[in-house]
Amino acid sequence: MNHIRPLPSYLVHRYHGWKATTWTENRVWYRRLADEGQRPRAMVISCCDSRVHVTSIFGADSGEFFIHRNIANLVPPYSPDGEHHGTSATVEFAVTTLKVAHIIIVGHSLCGGVKGCHDMCTGQAPELEEKSSFVGRWMDLLRPGFERVKDKPEDQRLRALEKESVLVSLENLMTFPFVREAVEADELTLHGLWTDIGAGGLEQYDPASGAFVPL
Repeated sequence: MNHIRPLPSYLVHRYHGWKATTWTENRVWYRRLADEGQRPRAMVISCCDSRVHVTSIFGADSGEFFIHRNIANLVPPYSPDGEHHGTSATVEFAVTTLKVAHIIIVGHSLCGGVKGCHDMCTGQAPELEEKSSFVGRWMDLLRPGFERVKDKPEDQRLRALEKESVLVSLENLMTFPFVREAVEADELTLHGLWTDIGAGGLEQYDPASGAFVPL
């Protein structure tokens, strides 16, 4: 482990600032979280893009959201094959152990993962077609979404595919038996959002119209 180094000093300074202010002013709440455990009302699955900050968007405090982040906010279909499944594991824990009331998928504008899928599907990213590409194989999950938008004008296709990443994930969530059972028992609701990073906009999927509508 000789390659491990101390934390960068700017992060150390930020930690001490947080401990002296936010933690000190809310120490009772943090101790309650530690003593009583987490009871989040919602699970949020968002992209790991550093510009997507769901706790900031919703003004959430510690303990409110059970958050999972991955490239392009994707949920794979249910596949109990004994392999490693990080996203599926978080969904299982959220639904069966934490008993969250909501799962919220949050997509966003200018998503690099979505663009990678687009480029791969249009023959512009041969490196992602390599079997050894973790990103490429992960973005294969979005190929059904690409098929639904491939005939759109080029200037509309990427944004449409960003929203397809949300819809594909919502569809795949319902392949998990414990998710479907909780939804059908009215114990869990699923939600799809897309945020415009530059404009600060937020849209939600409306199943009645089959479109994303501004909040």
